[in-house]
Amino acid sequence: MGNVLGVGIDLVSISEIRDLDERTKGAFVQQTYTSKELEDAVGASNYYEFLAGRFAVKEAVYKAICGSFLDVNFDFRNVETIKQPNGGPRFSANIELLNILKIIGAEDVLVSISNQGDFAIAIAQLIKKE
Repeated sequence: MGNVLGVGIDLVSISEIRDLDERTKGAFVQQTYTSKELEDAVGASNYYEFLAGRFAVKEAVYKAICGSFLDVNFDFRNVETIKQPNGGPRFSANIELLNILKIIGAEDVLVSISNQGDFAIAIAQLIKKE
């Protein structure tokens, strides 16, 4: 598969995502998630659990990239997590983030999400080109 260039992990409170969405009257959700992520969230069994997991991925990807490459200007809103046919999460990037990955020599970012109680956790591994 390749070597790992960076690793990021993030833990998010599901109730804090819900509270933030309510306090901002939806502005946080609309400004943070892609239209595909929001579409998938509406179909999820737990809307805020789904969003918390996706937010954790955004933060974990940010940490994987910026923890190892300090000169990179990164906007985590460019990270999209799509749902694969088997239900698992898959990293997706827009053109700006793809350019960053190319510059730092990465070919992919592998992600995983888990939920327990009021928490969602995600890990991201930045994979080096071979």
